[in-house]
Amino acid sequence: MTPAPRRVLLVTHASRRDAQELSAAVATRLLASGIGVCAPSADLAGETPLAAVDGVGCVDETRTDLDCELVCVLGGDGTILRGAEISRGSGAPLLGVNLGHVGFLAEAEREDLDATVERICARDYTVEERMTLDVVARVDGHEVFSSWALNEATVEKASRERMLELTVEIDGRPLSTWGCDGIVMATPTGSTAYAFSAGGPVVWPDVEALLLVPISAHALFSRPVVVGPQSHLAVQLLPQAEAGAVLWCDGRRAVGLSPGAQVEVTRSALPVRLARLSQGVFTDRLVEKFDLPVHGWRGAARRQRDDGEDVAR
Repeated sequence: MTPAPRRVLLVTHASRRDAQELSAAVATRLLASGIGVCAPSADLAGETPLAAVDGVGCVDETRTDLDCELVCVLGGDGTILRGAEISRGSGAPLLGVNLGHVGFLAEAEREDLDATVERICARDYTVEERMTLDVVARVDGHEVFSSWALNEATVEKASRERMLELTVEIDGRPLSTWGCDGIVMATPTGSTAYAFSAGGPVVWPDVEALLLVPISAHALFSRPVVVGPQSHLAVQLLPQAEAGAVLWCDGRRAVGLSPGAQVEVTRSALPVRLARLSQGVFTDRLVEKFDLPVHGWRGAARRQRDDGEDVAR
């Protein structure tokens, strides 16, 4: 039986010329290795370097039947979130090459690009799954918006001069009512994103949990909360409140909310699959991405060596 042809989807930062040039170089190498290459229609619009590469196919971003073995993303975390949005439901894992600042979701850096392409050609990577969120907004019990999120769903105030008034519910029971700037409901993957900036905890990605982090809440109790993966989170804007809000999913998909609206967040049955090139521990990723000081650390190997030296002396 003839094996199915291989194909990789390239997703590139839309406004960075260097990213577009690197994407064209990656496409050229993959095509030379007999691997088909396609890209979202937006990345091929105009006279972009990728559009000039002969043999690159075009994919409608709204399609849900992508026939690709891998999604290779060149950009920062925002571009990787776009790649996750395009590929959702296809089962294709994402492999991010960081061209941004932190790049927590990326697996490789710019200087590793040549080796990364070789690993793609050899199918030399593993795949891990990250939990996502289902997000629904209702008004008077009627669904007005539904979406999903890999990092977080946030309810934020729509007007700078007004505070939000909302009630938070967990598993059908009220937790607290807050006057605040908003609230973040995040996955462990999103714990190092907006939730982290809002003062939430860092949660290891293999922990199954949901996070709830208030933003600038004017209350005695406004601590972040971590709950089980089967919990049901709900946020209701008080009906008598004067200010509306905006619901954001991963900072990409948004809808306005009027007073009285309710947002419900649960674990999604459809995870995002990430391609991994190494089996490094998450601690090392934290240290690298946040440039954490670790001088003075005496690891197990160092301690054993020093203890041996002490005995020898």
